[in-house]
Amino acid sequence: MDFDEVLKFYSNPLVQKEIVDYSNKRWVAVECEPKEGRRIFLRYWGRQGPPLHISKTEDLTSLINRFKGLRPRTFYASVNLYSRLKSVEDTENLDNILYSSPIWDIDGSPDYYKETLEIAELITNFLKEEGVHKSVFLKWSGRGVHVHIHEKAFSKETISSHNPLDIAYSVVEYVNRVLYDELKEKITKFEAENHPINVENKIDLKRVFTSPLSLHREVGFCCVCFKPEKIHKFKIDWAKPQTFKHDQNWRTYEEGEADELAVKALKEIGGYNWPGSKRKTGLTATVFPTRKKTETVKTHKLGRFQVMALLQAARYYLLTKDLEKAKSFGLNRAIFYAWAKRKGIGRVPSRKKKEIVEKGEVTKEVREGKTLVYLGNEGAFVSKEGWFTIGNTLQTPNDYSREIEHKISLVIPYSTAWEAAINYLKKFPKEVLLSQSKFFSKAYKPIRDSFLELVQTS
Repeated sequence: MDFDEVLKFYSNPLVQKEIVDYSNKRWVAVECEPKEGRRIFLRYWGRQGPPLHISKTEDLTSLINRFKGLRPRTFYASVNLYSRLKSVEDTENLDNILYSSPIWDIDGSPDYYKETLEIAELITNFLKEEGVHKSVFLKWSGRGVHVHIHEKAFSKETISSHNPLDIAYSVVEYVNRVLYDELKEKITKFEAENHPINVENKIDLKRVFTSPLSLHREVGFCCVCFKPEKIHKFKIDWAKPQTFKHDQNWRTYEEGEADELAVKALKEIGGYNWPGSKRKTGLTATVFPTRKKTETVKTHKLGRFQVMALLQAARYYLLTKDLEKAKSFGLNRAIFYAWAKRKGIGRVPSRKKKEIVEKGEVTKEVREGKTLVYLGNEGAFVSKEGWFTIGNTLQTPNDYSREIEHKISLVIPYSTAWEAAINYLKKFPKEVLLSQSKFFSKAYKPIRDSFLELVQTS
C-alpha cells in the first residue's frame, strides 16, 4: 500500500474507533516508513515527552497529522493501562498502572497461518480448562497471533493486592511452562516442515502490541480480532485491509474469571522482575506495589519454580560437589516438575537396564542411545555435552544463572539464598537426599511457600 492508501484506510470510522477504544489509557507507539533501512518508531509527542496517548478520534487524527511527514503506518499500544500519561515518569511509576493485559506472542507466517493457529489453540484450550474463556480473544497481527486475556478479567480485589504487571507476566509465564511439552512437540514438528513458529513471554514494563485494525508494518494485512471458537473458521483473507473481517467483541470480559489462574501463577512464578526497578530487596520479603497506598501491602514470595531449582541444585551439590552440574540439574528438575504437575505425573523412569557407570551417589545407564543419570533414584537425561536436558533443550549453568540466580537476587542476595539452602538440606539424612519422593515431601514441600522465612531465621 502506498501512503495515500494508508491514509484512506485510517479514515475509516470503524478503524478509527477500534484503534482509539483499545488504545485509551495505554501508552501508544507509532511505526513509520523506514528510512535507509532504519526503522522509525515513535513513542513521544516530542523529545521531552509526553508519551503518545489517544482517547478520542480527534487525538488519532492529530497524531497522524503531527507525524505525517514521516508517513505513519502501524499503531501499537502498551500491555499496561495507566492512570495518567502526562510525563515520561508516568510510564515508569508502578503505582500508576491500572491494568495489564496477559498476551501470548506467537510469531509465525501468513503462509502457514493454520499451523500458527494450532499453537494458539493449545493456549486457549488450556485457559478454558482453567475457567478463562469469555474474557479471551485473539488477534491476527499480520505475521502471527496474539492471544489475549482481557485485563479486566481480574477482579478489583486481585488487582489491588498485586501489581497488574506481576499478574500479567506470571500468567503468561505459568501457562507457557505447564504447556512446555505440548508446545515443544508441535513447534518441533512444524520446524521440520520448514514452518518455524516462536511462542514468547514478552510482557514487560514498556512492551507494546499491535492495536486492533492497525496495518502491519511490512506485510499487506491489518490486525483483526476474533474469539477462540472461530479459530477453525479463520481465513487469512479476514486480515485483508480492503475486506477485513473483524470481531468487536474483544471488549467482552467477565470480571473475576481469571482470578484463580492468577493466584496459581503468582504462587508458581512470583511476579515480574523489573530490570533497574527500585523494588525493596534484602532479607525481608519484597513488597508487591499496590495502586492504593492506603491498603495493606502483601509480601512478595519467591516463586515455587525458583525454590525448587535452588533446592535441587543444592541437593546435587551436597551429594557430588559439582557446582556446574548442580545448576544444570536444578533447572532441569524445576522444569520437569512444572510439566509433571500439569500432567499429573512425577515418577522416575524405572531401571530396566543394568547401570554401566557408577560414581559416588550418581549412577548412569544408557537407554535407547540416550544417557540417563540418576541422583539416588531420581533420573534425568543428559546431553553429549554433559548437561541435563528435556527433549532437545539443554539446561546449562548459564540458563540457571538467568532463570534462577538473577530472579532470586532481585528479592534477596543469591549467595544468601544458596547458603540457606545448603544449611537447610544438611539437616536431612542422606536417605532423604537420595530419594525423589522423600526429598519432595520432606525437604521441598514444607518450605516451598516460606523459603524467605527460612532465610530470615537461618
